[in-house]
Amino acid sequence: MNNYLSNLYAGAWEKRDPSPLPVEIPMPTPSHVQQAAELLSRAKKPLILLGSQSTLPPTPVENLKESLEKLGIPCFLGGMARGMLGRDSPIHIRQRRRDALKEADVVILLGMVCDFRLSYGRVLNRRSKIVSVNRTKEQLYKNSDMFWKPSLAVQADPSTFLVELQQKLGGYKCDTEWVTMLKGRDAEKEENNRKEAEAKTDVHLNPLKVLHCVDELLPDNSVLVADGGDFVGSAAYIVKPRGPLRWLDPGAFGTLGVGGGFALGAKLCRPDAEVWIIYGDGSLGYSVAEFDTFTRHKIPVLALVGTDAAWMQICRDQVPMLGSSVGCTLAYTDYHVVADGYGGKGYLLNRENEDKMVEVLKAAQADCKAGKPVLINVLIGRTSFREGSISV
Repeated sequence: MNNYLSNLYAGAWEKRDPSPLPVEIPMPTPSHVQQAAELLSRAKKPLILLGSQSTLPPTPVENLKESLEKLGIPCFLGGMARGMLGRDSPIHIRQRRRDALKEADVVILLGMVCDFRLSYGRVLNRRSKIVSVNRTKEQLYKNSDMFWKPSLAVQADPSTFLVELQQKLGGYKCDTEWVTMLKGRDAEKEENNRKEAEAKTDVHLNPLKVLHCVDELLPDNSVLVADGGDFVGSAAYIVKPRGPLRWLDPGAFGTLGVGGGFALGAKLCRPDAEVWIIYGDGSLGYSVAEFDTFTRHKIPVLALVGTDAAWMQICRDQVPMLGSSVGCTLAYTDYHVVADGYGGKGYLLNRENEDKMVEVLKAAQADCKAGKPVLINVLIGRTSFREGSISV
């Protein structure tokens, strides 16, 4: 044992340089920018897909946003790139991405990876010219030997690449007819979503109706923290972040439990912001105890919990496939009482007070503004909105 411990801690007392390791960020070459500019100048139906990597330094997100708006190319935003273009940008497309990708002749992947979120590249049209930009070689070419092939692969910082591309193209502006068509389809799908939000569920509240209501009440300074599965997946389509870096995401693998810590950091970095955590009831179990931290350190945040008494994202596929909900069933727990017990303020929203939904949410916002951490426990029913999403 002594020999083992000596090996384990060998060199522990040696002096070491504690300064941060240098960060090496690959930058685009003029040749790559020129090639992309040539592809884009001939495009009739271009698309840009942005992933979380596009929000990283050194290029400020404001510069990236400005370049995207000058190009006027329709954009789909994923991960922490959500909110990049604000709430109602004329070039932000939110719905029917698969259809748009089938029609596009040039697609620029800015930090967007061809993993399960893009069906491993299968959603990309084989006739399209694909420009893939990523800092890491592994993600740059992910699954390219199976389902897709980049016309131009650039290992570089995505946001820097896009800014330089816009500068290279000068007065380029995307065909407005293509953008208008996609926005029209967007409006049609969102209208259908609103109609679906008004449908009665078997029990409790329609989650889409709750999310639409929250979206209407969010202030411009709000920051959204996503920590959940099915409920958060619906929120990604309904709730609109108000600007860049206002959506904190658990990442590609849905690392549940980040909500409390992310919200804590967000509120400390932006004390004037209204910070919301959008929780599933399963993921809430990982960090609900942070309400003790919020209370003791006087850090007011709002938690919206979609309580459907299940690990619904798994349950949605597991039951049809295996005929059993084993391991997926939770309970309609009084999470609002838990928040009260930690010194915060809890609210319950269910079918009994559905007509007072706006009043309850506004009261929660007022309590938070007054310095209380708040949890809104929303009992929700089941809808078909997320059918077909990858879960198992």
